[in-house]
Amino acid sequence: MLLAAGRGERMRPLTDEVPKPLLNVGGKPLIVHLIESLVAYGFRELVINHAWQGARIEQHLGDGRDFGASIVYSPEPEGALETGGGIRHALALLGGEPFVAVNADIWTDFPFGLLADAIDDLAHLVLVDNPVHHPEGDFTLAESRVADGDGRRLTFSGIGVYHPRLFADLSEGRFPLAPILFEACRKGRVSGRHYAGEWWDVGTPERLGMLDRRFGGK
Repeated sequence: MLLAAGRGERMRPLTDEVPKPLLNVGGKPLIVHLIESLVAYGFRELVINHAWQGARIEQHLGDGRDFGASIVYSPEPEGALETGGGIRHALALLGGEPFVAVNADIWTDFPFGLLADAIDDLAHLVLVDNPVHHPEGDFTLAESRVADGDGRRLTFSGIGVYHPRLFADLSEGRFPLAPILFEACRKGRVSGRHYAGEWWDVGTPERLGMLDRRFGGK
């Protein structure tokens, strides 16, 4: 699942007409970079949620055949459902087995093939070194177990593997993902890994410009 329903408030005015996942870096939209990477590692059945300018996302990506994928969409109401609510809303499209979910406003060289058999519990999170704009981090990691405790904290990359059971007992609606993950951590039900490669949270025009320059853009 590619999570593409955010409004991109911090990206305005760039996102006043263009949804954030369709902003270009290196000559192609952010979400296309992710789709191509996922497909290269064998993830070809994709669900994409959307809200703001969702029709433009569907128009640009179509049914996915141009990328070697099959894409179905999970439209959300105006204002979107946040990450947790968006995943819960899409469960019927995701099936009964664990699935990968990726924020559509990141760029990374993470090898998604590592996630094919990653999960043996409710969730498996990819954590990265804390970026300058998020120095406090989110979770601790010890011997592949993710926790919300003392010690060195790492930042959640927006890449995770989830079992549908993590959401199945929740009512549909608008709610964030973080409290669900923290609760699962407290129960010892979350594993994870630390990735030290390239990862960009493209949350502001400045970071978008930096990433584009990394590809040789101006």
